Amino acid sequence: MTIEIRVPTLGESVTEATVATWFKKPGDAVAADEMLCELETDKVTVEVPSPSAGTLHDIIAQEGDTVGVDALLANISEGAAASPAASPPSADDPSPAPAGTSSTDIEDAPSAKKAMAEANLDRAAVTGTGRDGRVMKDDVARAIAAPTETFAPAAPVAAAPPRAPVSVDDAAREERVKMTRLRQTIARRLKDSQNNAAMLTTYNEVDMTEVMALRKEYKDLFLKKHGVKLGFMSFFAKACVHALREVPEVNAEIDGTDIVYKNFVHMGIAAGTPTGLVVPVIRDTDSLSFAQIEKAIAEKGGRARDGNLSMAEMQGGTFTISNGGVYGSLMSSPILNPPQSGILGMHKIQDRPMAINGQVVIRPMMYLALSYDHRIVDGKGAVTFLVRVKEALEDPRRMLMDL
Repeated sequence: MTIEIRVPTLGESVTEATVATWFKKPGDAVAADEMLCELETDKVTVEVPSPSAGTLHDIIAQEGDTVGVDALLANISEGAAASPAASPPSADDPSPAPAGTSSTDIEDAPSAKKAMAEANLDRAAVTGTGRDGRVMKDDVARAIAAPTETFAPAAPVAAAPPRAPVSVDDAAREERVKMTRLRQTIARRLKDSQNNAAMLTTYNEVDMTEVMALRKEYKDLFLKKHGVKLGFMSFFAKACVHALREVPEVNAEIDGTDIVYKNFVHMGIAAGTPTGLVVPVIRDTDSLSFAQIEKAIAEKGGRARDGNLSMAEMQGGTFTISNGGVYGSLMSSPILNPPQSGILGMHKIQDRPMAINGQVVIRPMMYLALSYDHRIVDGKGAVTFLVRVKEALEDPRRMLMDL
């Protein structure tokens, strides 16, 4: 009996995907629920499992092909066993390696190779858990998420003019790799944001002394009670919610000739992943506690790095926070995430000499940057917003008393 393998539903408003990687070849034996291939959409990677055990008869959609929802990907002969001659070993094949195979002969999973290349991650930095030490996709995600090292996501690439001529010698030493659909989408959306919005950035700095002291005092009790670490992001999310109440246009968007004000805050928290920048959305952040915000950030951030976020979880944001400080950035101008009208950039905390009450003292300082759409947000409103964030962080009691 032949079973057709078709493209599954990809998510709201997503109608097509690119076949990224086939894990099996025609003639390979497959088990029920074993992953056959990966599809890339604009935002997420979708794995296609085998519905039953059998043999992969043929592949209809090749790697790199663009396919629509319910398009035919491959056919499986149910219950048939693949003959050894017709079943070349795949990257995920658990069979033992031939005698004398060295570590350099081990073929890593194609999806793992792609993830390592996109994260600019050295093979030696990843511990393989597959058969004979093969590196799998999950191994790469764990290596990037490891707390001992920080890896910066690849920088967004905007549309570029035609390349200048390259010498024959240089061309021979270049490598050309097609951008993933996610990277193409990042490039397009960021360039569209610059072209379509009247984007401007205002800056300020915040003394992190009080937040750091509060976090140090309560972090152990917070972890014991809530089961999650108390980070800086929940303070910034709360401070932004506090400021958005006073300056609602930063939380609004333009629709034609109308301004749509949001009486809620769906906070986007930008996260770097092996395949690019994604922005999971924490819905109704204005009604969440510190613990609920930290749990949501930890849960969504982990699934973002593993590529397990759904399209719905990255849609509907009204305001975004981006933390370049985790990668060591001291100052930057974040780009708007359309159709939003505001994005806050956090940066590295650095001890600097400050004049306080006529005395020069060392304080842990952070530069803040608010990029906003000047079509809807005036300079006064943008500056007021950033000042309110600064005030709330320098004296967290203001948030409790709504001051």
